[in-house]
Order: sequence, then C-alpha cells, then structure tokens
Amino acid sequence: MTITETFEGISHVLEGDVARHLGRGYTSLNASDAALSELMDRELARQQSTLSLVASGVPIPGATAILSAMPCDNVTAEGYPGRRYHAGCEVIDEIESLAIERAKTLFGAAYVNVQAHSASSANLAVLASLLKPGERILGMRLREGGHLTHGASASFSGRNFEPHSYGLGSSGLIDYDQVRELALELRPRIIICGATAYSRSIDFAKFREIADEAGALLLADISHIAGLVATGLHQSPIEYADITTACTHKQLFGPRGGLIMSGKRAELSPDGGDESLARVLQRTIFPFFQGAPHPSAIAGKARAFGAAATPEFRALCERIVALSGVLVEVLGDAGFPIVSGGSDNHIVLVDVAAAGTTGAAAEAALERCGIITNKNLIPGDKHKPSVTSGLRLGTNAIASRMFDRAGVEQVAEVMVSVLRALADVGGAADATLPDAVVNSARESVAKICARYPLAI
Repeated sequence: MTITETFEGISHVLEGDVARHLGRGYTSLNASDAALSELMDRELARQQSTLSLVASGVPIPGATAILSAMPCDNVTAEGYPGRRYHAGCEVIDEIESLAIERAKTLFGAAYVNVQAHSASSANLAVLASLLKPGERILGMRLREGGHLTHGASASFSGRNFEPHSYGLGSSGLIDYDQVRELALELRPRIIICGATAYSRSIDFAKFREIADEAGALLLADISHIAGLVATGLHQSPIEYADITTACTHKQLFGPRGGLIMSGKRAELSPDGGDESLARVLQRTIFPFFQGAPHPSAIAGKARAFGAAATPEFRALCERIVALSGVLVEVLGDAGFPIVSGGSDNHIVLVDVAAAGTTGAAAEAALERCGIITNKNLIPGDKHKPSVTSGLRLGTNAIASRMFDRAGVEQVAEVMVSVLRALADVGGAADATLPDAVVNSARESVAKICARYPLAI
C-alpha cells in the first residue's frame, strides 16, 4: 500500500475544510516533490513488510498521526494558555488546555506541562532549572538500564552536574539497598528513577522513602511504561515523585513529544522558598529551555491521552505485557539468557553474547531477515555502546498489530533460527548468513506480516 492509497482509504471519513487541507497538501507533495513522495511510500512499505520489536517505537494510530498535518503549526504560540506572546492563539489555547486536562485525569496529576519536545528535553530542562551546575544527581547506570539523561557522561546531564549511579543486584533487579546507601553517603540534590532498558517493575514508593531520608528531590522518568502506569498495570509515581516525566511517542502511542507532571508536591517549594514547584516547572520549558511549542504535536497528545483512557487501550496494554512474557518464555527455553530473569512490562533484554555473537551483529542479521530490533548494553557489558552484548526487544508495536501468543511464538522461533545460524558462521558483524536461512526467515516474516497487518 502506498501513501496515496492510505490517504484515499481514510478520505471518506474526512469532511469539510480539514479534508480539503489534507488533500491539497498531499496532492501538492505528489506533484511537486516526487523524490520525497517516493521516499514516504518506501518507508510505509518497509514498515508494512517488517516486524518491529524496537522497544521505543510504535505505529501511531491514524487519528493521532493526522493531527501532525493540521494547520495548528502555522501558529506561533510562545507562552501558555491565556498568556501568549502572540495574538491569534485562542484555538491553540483550547487545544493545549484540553491536552492538559486529559493528562491530569489520565495520570491523576495536579500539574501538567505538555510543551516539551521530547522526554530527553523535559529531563534536561527539569535538571537545569532545579539544580545548579555541579550539583549531585543519582540515577541508574547506563549499562544497567538507565538513560543518557539520567547522568551518563556523554550527556548534558553527566557533563553539567556531578553524576553518580546505582545499578542492579546479583538477581538482575534494582538494588534498593545500594540506592539507599549511595543516597545517604552522597546526599544528591535529585534522585532519578525510571529506565530505558529495565524489564521489571519499579518501586516508586521505595524510591520516595530513600529520597526523603537523603533529603533529595525525586524525578521519575516513565517514558517506557507510561501506558502501563496510565492504565493501572504498573505502580504510578505521581503521588511519590516530585516530578514525573514521560515521552508521548512510546507506550502512549502519541506524537513525538514530552510530558512533565507533578502530584500533590506541585504546590510545595523545591528549595524551601516561597515559590511552588509548579511555578518553577512552568518556567522550566518556557522561557527557560525552549521557545514556541509545536501546537500540532500538542493536539496529537490530547488525542493520545483521550484514547489512553478507554477500555480498548487497557486491553492493548494487557496484551503488551502478555506478549513480552511469551518472548521471555520462548527465547529462554531456546537457551538465550534473559537479563533480570523476565519482564513485567514490554521490554525483553537478551544476552546474545552467551550465544557467541554481539548485539550489533544480531541486530544486523535480524534486520536482513525483516525483524527490526536494537542492540543494547547489558550489566557487566565488555563491549562499547556501538557493539554491545545485548539485544533489546519490545512488544508495544506487535501488540498494536493484534499479535497473539501463536504469532509471537512464530516470531521468536524465526529469531532463534537466525541467531543460531549467525553463531554457526562466527557471530561477527560482517558474518554472512547462508542464503537459505535468510530466504526462509524472510518468507516466514512476510506471512506473519500478512496475518498481523500494520495498524495505521
């Protein structure tokens, strides 16, 4: 299916000026820029004919994605609803207010900011507004599941503040005793909890206890589990953390963007002064960190928050968790060690070094066969981030394609056959898989894709 066919498939449900706006835009692109039009068709075809197990990527539903093409982005909207620095924002004010109220209801938050362009920018803005340069932060170690913005040396967070890190215990779970010991010894200004490659539940209440004992602020980054939190399938940090951040394009199935929230602590001062945390956070994004927001993205966020409040979305999140359990079971039974011993969310982190290969080689081999994954560091990894010993898988995207247990079992079996064949030829990134293996895998993936079509 091409972009043209996709547009024609939804055009019958569009009416009035919106339909004409979208139609003119696509017709103009098709006529004036054949190169870009062809690239869009090719990208859609790639997504339709491959299986994405990338933990941070999901297909955005059409009703949400289409908002990114709306005329909202024609409006410069620096400031906040009712307090803009440009005229002509009355409709944008209503859109942003709708997004804020829906997010508050969805997460039970007292304060919400929907203007951040990503979770990374939200994290960095929060840190830069609440901390002085050189102050201490304590976050999860990158090699054990943390994110770049949680204090990694390659990031602004690790270069502008004094970073310290906690990790996993011998069980592969967060070592809360270690977190407490480090927090009491270091007395960081802020503790960051949340992860980008941790497959188990996070005890936000325990982190709150540690933060209180150490006199630290608590920042919870729920980018990877926001859908589970919103539907009650994972403990919510809103009542425990001072600030909660998330992105809207992973498990919320929304447009690319960020989100900043706070619960009852929003009315407290972060430093014992007269100004509340809510007022500090309101300045954090604008004017401190960025200028005008992306109004069309905010409209898309509003749509995503509304969709996430439905029974259908909860069913999707239940399927996400169930399917990750199937991946753990099949890959584990095939002899591939699962970091942390299992999964409570959508992430499955596989140790491929034990199978005689690297994350980079496994990623490349699977991509040749139509399965999209990503290499990832694992605890104790001896490789650099561009190579790694692990492979990070996620079930968000396949859950949205209505996969069931049988479908995941088939995908996992294809993966096992490819990875074993890769090990047989040496496991290196430049190893050549036998044509018979690649052709068989591609044929299987094509059949699976036809059975579980892309949901856009």
